[in-house]
Amino acid sequence: MIFDATVGGRSARVEVQEHDGRYRVNIGERALLIDFQDLGRGFANLLIDNCSHDVGTERLPGGAFSVQLDGTTHHVELHGGARGVVAGAVKSASGPTRVTAPMPGKIVRLLVEPGAQVAADQGLVVMEAMKMENELRSPRAGRVKDLPAREGQTVETGALLAVVE
Repeated sequence: MIFDATVGGRSARVEVQEHDGRYRVNIGERALLIDFQDLGRGFANLLIDNCSHDVGTERLPGGAFSVQLDGTTHHVELHGGARGVVAGAVKSASGPTRVTAPMPGKIVRLLVEPGAQVAADQGLVVMEAMKMENELRSPRAGRVKDLPAREGQTVETGALLAVVE
């Protein structure tokens, strides 16, 4: 998943990929390998470069987050790529396009129904991963042929979410 994040007036492109049960996070040119342990109720523990960090998140109005990291509170705004990610789309020159989960997470909302006509870049599914909601979008215009994703469903990386033809 690709995010554009702003913290303290500084913006950066953030790319998150699941990698062998961990998360590979690229922040600009910096690459991190992170172990993520969900502690529930908006709290987690992150192991980054063998250092443990406690983190708490709270969604704010307008889609921003209040993030407490090691006792310091940060205001985080997500924009651009964070709101709509065409991730995990397996395109073919012709025929159906499979939209798959780019990382493990939970399906929060379905934005379309099977048989619906969709435009390129139109939202299909909202998925929560690492305490952030991400709208997965159609890689092209077409008709939703199949929508195996279900609200509340937990999915693994690569799980089929939608087929657009």
